[in-house]
Amino acid sequence: MNKKYTCRVTQTRWLDDDEMAAWRTFLTVSHLLDRHIEEHLKAAAGLTHAQYEILVRLSETPGRSMRMTELARGVIASKSALTYQITQLERSGLVERTACPSDERGVVAVLTDEGMRCLERIAPGHLEVVRRFLIDNLTREELETMTHALRKAERAMRPHG
Repeated sequence: MNKKYTCRVTQTRWLDDDEMAAWRTFLTVSHLLDRHIEEHLKAAAGLTHAQYEILVRLSETPGRSMRMTELARGVIASKSALTYQITQLERSGLVERTACPSDERGVVAVLTDEGMRCLERIAPGHLEVVRRFLIDNLTREELETMTHALRKAERAMRPHG
């Protein structure tokens, strides 16, 4: 067992009604939003949400390129899962792989010009889905509270990153 996740729990702390409501609502909203995003991306470009996120991450980096290991950390994917997604994007001509100039063992994913054009074409629709189903339904104060709360949870899951 991975020692990172082992702990000694002497008594189970079940969720109370408010905690359970928060947890179930989070799951429901997360799944529904992801479904709407997936539907849009599939219809607009035949992409998955994970593939879209890869294109976005690459578009935001100098040279529109990133080492595969760094990209995997950024999109929160295993190396094998990222390799699969990059292979699919390569087949579509949206991404290419090159050797890392500073490390002969490293591989770099590069967003192609075609990939950038695809991203520019579908990003407005993606933004519309995110706005319609999440952002525009919350006040500025609710957005700040949500961001603050979710960042605390993220820090608990990524204490060193």
